[in-house]
Amino acid sequence: MARVSKKTDQDEVLTRLGSCIRAIRQDHKLSQEALADAAGIDRSHMGKIERGERNVSVLNIHRIAKALEISITDLMEQSGI
Repeated sequence: MARVSKKTDQDEVLTRLGSCIRAIRQDHKLSQEALADAAGIDRSHMGKIERGERNVSVLNIHRIAKALEISITDLMEQSGI
C-alpha cells in the first residue's frame, strides 16, 4: 500500500516562502545563480529554498531580501506568512 504524505503547516510555510522568493527573483529578471551569488548562498541551497525543501535561517532570509531589494516584512507579507 502506498504511503500518503500529509503536508504539515511547516511545509506549507516553507513552500509559500520559496515560491514567493522565486516569483520576486523572476520579476527582477535574475537567475537563481545570480540571486544566490548576491545573497552569498550556494546555488543548490537556493534551489532547495525556492522548492520549500530547506528551513531557511533568519540570516539567509535577510540576505535574500537584501539581494532582492525588498524588506523582510514585505517578503513575509507577500508570502502570506
